Amino acid sequence: MPSSLAQEIARERRPARGEAVSPDWYVNAWSEAESLGTERVSAFVLILRTRGCYWADLKGCSMCGYAKDTLGRSATPEELSRQLERALRKYRGEPYVKVYTSGSYLDEREVDADSRGRIAAAFSGRARRFLVETLPEFVTEERVRSLRESFAGELEVAQGLESTQPEILDRFVNKVSTPAEYLAAADRLRSWGAHPKGYLLLKPPYLTEGEAIDDTVTSVERASPHFETLSVNPVHIQNGTVVERLFRSGRYRPPWLWSVREVLQRGAAVRGSSRLVSFPTAGGLTRGPHNCGECDRRLLRWIEEGSLDQRFDAALEPDCACRETWSRQRELEPLGGEA
Repeated sequence: MPSSLAQEIARERRPARGEAVSPDWYVNAWSEAESLGTERVSAFVLILRTRGCYWADLKGCSMCGYAKDTLGRSATPEELSRQLERALRKYRGEPYVKVYTSGSYLDEREVDADSRGRIAAAFSGRARRFLVETLPEFVTEERVRSLRESFAGELEVAQGLESTQPEILDRFVNKVSTPAEYLAAADRLRSWGAHPKGYLLLKPPYLTEGEAIDDTVTSVERASPHFETLSVNPVHIQNGTVVERLFRSGRYRPPWLWSVREVLQRGAAVRGSSRLVSFPTAGGLTRGPHNCGECDRRLLRWIEEGSLDQRFDAALEPDCACRETWSRQRELEPLGGEA
């Protein structure tokens, strides 16, 4: 992608100048279904408002528009404290807590060291597992050790690996790090007593549906020795992204839910001891992974249940006439069909 276009899109990602954004309020917080081992639990999800990912300012990933939910500058410790205070009013003792920053929790430009520990400590003794997300370059022993000391429970650190194929990660996802750097960071996390989790992107731009499925299954197999959990994230259309431009011009369709189903079934055979999950964002919507509209809700339920129980039973999956359409499209795409 030309650097001028990348910079133009990077500017579009940021909040509009003059937009009223309160630094004292977090972006969002909610509770969702999760599992700890074989136990189904509720997870509390919190998105803090910080400066966001530094890479989004420079070039950014082709599918990521989370910079829209940022301050565009570093949050002060006092602002982060007020966000945390408000978020704790919604916390109901969920045993699994996930804290995101639209970037890297371990980047001190987003969350300073004192705030990082204070936020983790607020859930210590109440939650059993505390999850944060980061880019691999911020995975240092000092930062991980400090977090583990702040939280009396299991620490899980997630990374947006997306793909283990260097060309796809570089050219199509536009990541700043290489697959090897993500895998090495996961190994470091495990050696320091943390639980590494990897996100895999299903259907980056410029891949056909079939290529995208094969890429994600390959990535499951290659990444499984390094990550305890692998989460398949099918692309959904976010504002101010390369993917959105392609979508608006008719050159991109979000992945079919049938593709998610195939990745989970094939991936389950090669995942080793890793947990394999998928909780599609915007599932069933035009801008998210979807089928024909008739079977979406039933298949999404199958995907969620399989992810929670780790059983992707083909005998239990719903069927629909659109499955044949999906299959035919995959056959025709290499001849120049819809991307």
